[in-house]
Amino acid sequence: MRREFPDAPLVGVGAVVVDEGRVLLVRRGSEPMKGRWTLPGGLVELGEPLEAAVIREVREETGLAVEPLELIELLDRIHREGGRVRFHYVVADYLCRVTGGELRAASDADAVRWVEHAEWNRPGSTLGALQIDPVTVRVVEAGWQRARALEGRTER
Repeated sequence: MRREFPDAPLVGVGAVVVDEGRVLLVRRGSEPMKGRWTLPGGLVELGEPLEAAVIREVREETGLAVEPLELIELLDRIHREGGRVRFHYVVADYLCRVTGGELRAASDADAVRWVEHAEWNRPGSTLGALQIDPVTVRVVEAGWQRARALEGRTER
């Protein structure tokens, strides 16, 4: 399965991990989006259900065990180079809650950190000197809002 300049789109998963009102982001250690802050995630393996892929990818990149709660968004991530498609992923992003583990950067993540709402919810927000991709901001906000709605239901 060729990731760069593929013959067909590849299926991936991402996790909006919300804990104590914060969202977990990882800094990518490889392309696509090397050096950028984004959601933990990666490719689905052959025969692997989407939710199992989310659980595996989050553990591999962050050391945390999570439970996927619901699908937040299904989207295309298409990166072009010189008129050709360099990367094309169809990504299922899930809202997840932490069930265990110990936070650490691993696999293809250079760094991991919890991010407060104010850090992604203002125009031009940055993590260090890096911009957060607008698609990531949209998905993070949708997952964070959904987590808040679910919390409100359980507190009643």
